[in-house]
Amino acid sequence: MVDYKQAGVDIDAGHQVVRRIRSLARGTFTPGVLSDIGAFGGLFQLSGSALRDPVLVASADGVGTKLRLAFKTGVHTTIGRDLVNHCVNDILVQGARPLFFLDYLATGRLDPDVAVQIVEGLAGACRENGCALLGGETAEMPGFYAEGEYDVAGFIVGAVEREHLIDGRGIRSGDVLIGLPSSGLHTNGYSLARRIAFEVSGLALDSYVSELGGTVGDVLLVPHRSYLRAVGPLLGGGRIKGMAHITGGGITDNLPRVLPAGTHAVVSRRGWTVPPVFRWLQAAGDVPEEDMFRTFNMGIGLILVCAPEDVSAVLDALESSGETGATPIGRIDGGGEGVRYADS
Repeated sequence: MVDYKQAGVDIDAGHQVVRRIRSLARGTFTPGVLSDIGAFGGLFQLSGSALRDPVLVASADGVGTKLRLAFKTGVHTTIGRDLVNHCVNDILVQGARPLFFLDYLATGRLDPDVAVQIVEGLAGACRENGCALLGGETAEMPGFYAEGEYDVAGFIVGAVEREHLIDGRGIRSGDVLIGLPSSGLHTNGYSLARRIAFEVSGLALDSYVSELGGTVGDVLLVPHRSYLRAVGPLLGGGRIKGMAHITGGGITDNLPRVLPAGTHAVVSRRGWTVPPVFRWLQAAGDVPEEDMFRTFNMGIGLILVCAPEDVSAVLDALESSGETGATPIGRIDGGGEGVRYADS
C-alpha cells in the first residue's frame, strides 16, 4: 500500500504551516479584511476606503535567481521582504497604495521552518507597507524541485483615485528626472552577479571583499527596498508626472515604459555615485558599461519625472519623508525614443 505521504506529499506538514503562519498573517490585517487565513478565497471590502472613484491596480512578480542565495545561506527571511517590496513599487509607480497581498510558495518537500521564515518576511514587509497578507497557496510537488529548493511568487492589489493616476501622459520635453537610491541589487541581475562572484572570481558566500565592506552573501542578500514611505506624501499632489521602478532591464529598458511617444530620456552618469557593489561586479566580470545599465539598477531603484518648477518642492517632500539620497539625474528631451546616457 502506498499513501500520499509515501508519494512525497505531507498533508500534515501543510496544516502545520497554516497553523504557524496564521498569526503572522493576522498581524497584517487592515479594516478592509473580512476573511481569515484558511478560507478558499480572501475577502476584502473596498467600500470602506476614502477613495471616491477608485481604480484597482494589480501586479505579480517573483524574486528570480536571488533564491539561489537563500538556498545556499539558509537565510529565508529576506526573500519575503524582497517580494512584497518589489510588488509594492510596481503599483506605486502608477500612484496606487497597496491594499492586500497574496503569495504562492511551491517546493518539492515542504519544510515548515523554511516556509515560516519566508512568511515572516512577507508579513513584516506587509505591515511596513500597510498591506494585508490576505492569503496564499503552498504547493508541495515531489520530484518537481530539487531538495531544499522552492519558488515563490507574489500578487498585489492596490487602489488609486482615478484623477490621481500617474501614467506619464503629461510628461514633456524639459521635465526633470529625479533618482532615488537603491539598497543594492534589489531582485534583478543575480544570474550575472552569481556567475561573476562564484564562477569568475571563485569566491564563497562568506568571502569578505574589502571593496564591498562585507561578505559576498551579506551584500547580495540585502533586501529590495520599498519606496512607498518616501513617495507616499507626493501621491495625489499633481507634481509627479511619471515614475519608473528600475528592475530587470535597468534604467535602459524601464524608464521608456513611462515616456509618451515623441520623447526620450537623457540620463547623466555623473548624476549620482554608483555604489561599490556595481563597480566591483563590472571590474571583476569585465562587463561592458552598456550591459551594466541594462542588467542592474546601478544604484537607482526608482525614477520620478516632474516639471522643472516642481523639483525643489519634490526634493523637499522626499527629504521630509526621510529620503536623503534623492537627486536629479537627467531630463526629458523631445523626439526620438528610449534612453540616452550622457557623461555630463
